[in-house]
Amino acid sequence: MNHDTPETTEVVVVGGGLNGPVLALALAQGGIASVVLDAAPAAATAAPDFDGRAYALALSSRRMLAALGVWPAVAPHAQAIEGIRIGDGRAGEGASPAFLHFDQHELPEGPMGHVVEDRYLRAALGGALAAAGVEVRTGAAVTAQSVGPGGATVTLSDGTTLAAPLVVGCDGRASGTAARAGIGRRGWDYRQTSLVCALAHERPHGGVAHQFFMPEGPLAILPLPGNRSSIVWTEERGRAEAIQSFAEEDYLAVLRPRFGDFLGAIRLEGRRYAYPLGLSLAARWTAPRLALAGDAAHGIHPLAGQGLNLGLRDVAALAEVLVAARRRGRDIGAADVLGDYQRWRRFDTALLAAATDGINRLFSNDNPILRLGRDLGLGIVNRLPPVRRALIAEAAGLSGDLPALLRGRRL
Repeated sequence: MNHDTPETTEVVVVGGGLNGPVLALALAQGGIASVVLDAAPAAATAAPDFDGRAYALALSSRRMLAALGVWPAVAPHAQAIEGIRIGDGRAGEGASPAFLHFDQHELPEGPMGHVVEDRYLRAALGGALAAAGVEVRTGAAVTAQSVGPGGATVTLSDGTTLAAPLVVGCDGRASGTAARAGIGRRGWDYRQTSLVCALAHERPHGGVAHQFFMPEGPLAILPLPGNRSSIVWTEERGRAEAIQSFAEEDYLAVLRPRFGDFLGAIRLEGRRYAYPLGLSLAARWTAPRLALAGDAAHGIHPLAGQGLNLGLRDVAALAEVLVAARRRGRDIGAADVLGDYQRWRRFDTALLAAATDGINRLFSNDNPILRLGRDLGLGIVNRLPPVRRALIAEAAGLSGDLPALLRGRRL
């Protein structure tokens, strides 16, 4: 291969996780060609054994996957979220009697969301990319990028160069794409770590997701198909590192009093993960010939379960802006086009980041006065249907200026 002559495409998507492939699919639907660069080596083609990772997809995200043709392959493996129960909790005491309950029947359109295992979502995306003819290069680490008057060029670790009018960084919080463009980040460490695992339990969950606000940090219980649930359990950093190192039975001994016995006996399924938590926002979402999406633009606290949904909102907005620009004959990498995308998404994301940060600070403590105030507030909101319905719409991803894909419309 002649490395002196760059290969060309219309968009280079850096990052092969979830947001990058979804963006490539959306662009293909709108007639824009892209190449996805995944630094990770090629994964096995068959779905691996369950490893404990799962995502809570909001209703709007499910609509988007349906519009992109991905949902039919995911649906048989998805668990509908038919209700959400939110309340204070303390290890060994169970949930507070004051709680907030969301019910799917308060929405005109089906469940508020679905929980999907990582392995099934990735496999469905891989199949859809292949069917759409989108090129995905695995083991393709970007080592350099540069910008010229008509486009950007990226250099890969094997010496290959690719040129395109636009590069999009979907490469996570430690985004090399952002760093190479000189885009800094603002934020802080929460000194908390999320412990992530999956449990099998005796009793059925009824499709209800739970969010318990413990003094150490929130505990989310997300229903999976069958008598299984995905757990996102937040603890103080040092304590979490110790718990993660425990043998399986000791790990469960710490979790059981926090989890409670409402689903009967529990046991671990799959692997255990630990993710240090912090707030991390890119100073800018765009640079000449470059845009950021997903965690490359923002990393927020996982307590609202909105990380992937927030990234898919970015992807839907960016794809819509780029496809509209192309149909008007505009340069898809031009500064004014990218400015439209940044204006659409940046304020919404800053609001959610501020909200999750504030909620985490309000609830992650054992102050008796704050605890009483929280319980009263949750109980009052639970008895105000208009307020509750507005919060349900937010949880389902239906509020704000939604891109077409999140409304279930093709580009």
